[in-house]
Amino acid sequence: MPGKPVRLLDLTFEQTEGLLADWGEPKFRAQQLWTWLYRDTTAEAERMHNLPRALRDCLANETVIELLTPVVELTSSDGYTQKWLFRLPDGQTIETVLMGYSARRTVCISTQVGCAMACPFCATGQAGFTRNLTSGEIIAQVLFAARRLTTHSSLANLPDLSSRRGVTNVVFMGMGEPMVNYQPMWQAVERLTDPRGFGLGARHITISTVGIIAGIEKFANEGSQVNLAVSLHAADDELRNRLVPVNKRFPIASLLKACRDYQAVTKRRVTFEYALISGVNDSLTDARRLARLLRGLIAHVNLIPLNPTAGSALKPTPRTQVRAFRQELEVRGVPATVRIGRGLDINAGCGQLREIHARDVTARG
Repeated sequence: MPGKPVRLLDLTFEQTEGLLADWGEPKFRAQQLWTWLYRDTTAEAERMHNLPRALRDCLANETVIELLTPVVELTSSDGYTQKWLFRLPDGQTIETVLMGYSARRTVCISTQVGCAMACPFCATGQAGFTRNLTSGEIIAQVLFAARRLTTHSSLANLPDLSSRRGVTNVVFMGMGEPMVNYQPMWQAVERLTDPRGFGLGARHITISTVGIIAGIEKFANEGSQVNLAVSLHAADDELRNRLVPVNKRFPIASLLKACRDYQAVTKRRVTFEYALISGVNDSLTDARRLARLLRGLIAHVNLIPLNPTAGSALKPTPRTQVRAFRQELEVRGVPATVRIGRGLDINAGCGQLREIHARDVTARG
């Protein structure tokens, strides 16, 4: 009885070599195949014209390349953002967002189906955790976005960056906590940065975590220039316990020590993400506490006006207060930027499209 098809995007380069060797193919075929998969982002074996017909037939009959089926695809009214809800081979769904800026195209990808971190302002956290993604399911999101860009996607308002693959940056900020799914996440990073694979520069990738200390410690010793972002959202434990429940396990003092240790090893800056929530964490007093907390760190604060969700009464901070908060940080020597909102009209916030689709399916059923 035949086994399950091999999922090519889950294989390392060495495993790809081994698979092809089992089929009697020479070693150089592995690089040819990886060029098709990762550099040309090809999802059909039939199009791999420099591979022998017999090998293309084996790939078509015994492997799976595309791991994602788009269920919903939305484009923002300004044309700068696309969001996809994908169905995975087991029927679960995840979200991916492609965001366009003047000089870059960033793909925000998921690492888990759902999330166990239970942050009350996040639609994914409200939905709970189902399972981890494989490395191939993580990578497939980037490859899908790259294919859309190179086939004249509907991001028509963006200038032509003359990039062969289109994607310039990848952020692990979608559904799930990357540091909890560490091994598949890091395998995906290695394949995205491998010159034999996708070939993206490590500095163009950012891993975001709510503060999983063991993951930060492991990440510090990878010897990579991949960026670290920490979702902080509060400057004291009492408030952060409410906004980021994992803080009860990894309080701020322990988290900041892990960040300092990370900098001692890597000499790299840490970005602290701070979702501004009206009347909760957005006062000038909060800004001063945050500035004191980050004193001595090579840090940058990314202020994120809250993207409201249906399951939460929390509201975004008004723009005037966002500006005042940023100025208060910068006066105290903490560089800060305000994240440009993208895709608000298409529910581009983490987990929102999946939540709406699930409600629609339930209503129809």
